[in-house]
Amino acid sequence: MTIKIRKMVANDWNDVKEIYEEGIYSKNATFETQAPTYEKWMESAHPECHLIAEEKDQVLAWAKVLMTSARPVYAGVGEVSIYVHPSAKGKGIGKRLLNELINVSEEQGFWTLKAVIFPENQASISLHKSCGFRLVGTHERIGKMDGVWRDNVVFEKRSTTVGIE
Repeated sequence: MTIKIRKMVANDWNDVKEIYEEGIYSKNATFETQAPTYEKWMESAHPECHLIAEEKDQVLAWAKVLMTSARPVYAGVGEVSIYVHPSAKGKGIGKRLLNELINVSEEQGFWTLKAVIFPENQASISLHKSCGFRLVGTHERIGKMDGVWRDNVVFEKRSTTVGIE
């Protein structure tokens, strides 16, 4: 398997959207109930920190860093989002992609990345831990899904090269 990781472009949107919708249907990846438009999708994403993993022109996974605040003091803090197509899970693609996203984010000046994950999503928790994220805490009953309160666990990764002065 020859996996290529590159910056996402607009032509990737249909594949990215399909993978995102798989996450929506799983009910363990996001509180969202439908995918947004491409324009809305890109509003909060850092333009240089939006990657895809592909094989033979087929998008297998995507990852991006979302801006967490417009306040300058938080310019180096971003939230990671990563989704792997169900048929590509368990092949190490997510780990390769997340590690590359970490590298790209540091090149863009991010000193802290956070991930907010449903505690039931053990695959995502394991992935983030394997890439150096640490558990910070739990947002208890942070939102309702289908009328049921859900928790989120919060992980973060602090750069060892950016923001260390």
